[in-house]
Amino acid sequence: MPNYYHDENDLNLLKEMSKLAPEEFKAWMNLDRIVAREDGQIPRKYRELIALAVAHTTQCVYCIEVHTKNAKKAGATREEVAEAILLAAALRAGGAAAHGTLALKFFDRA
Repeated sequence: MPNYYHDENDLNLLKEMSKLAPEEFKAWMNLDRIVAREDGQIPRKYRELIALAVAHTTQCVYCIEVHTKNAKKAGATREEVAEAILLAAALRAGGAAAHGTLALKFFDRA
């Protein structure tokens, strides 16, 4: 049975992707580099914590791994990482509740 679970070595396949779709890959990499900027108005540590929180809402295990490690390197504490994750969880739950109002509206209109 094939293993479809997270394996940090899967990120090595990004090099292959860059060859298969070079322009698109370059555009994606330029977007990804926004997080690593040192000269932005938001300090690097907070950029990584934001990225980590977003990674939890998008549920990208590779992003979670990369941004957790980068947040630690940028000086984030274990407590800050946990708080960022729980903030993301709260916002995701809030989104579900807010969309629940749509379900009630659709129910009433059916």
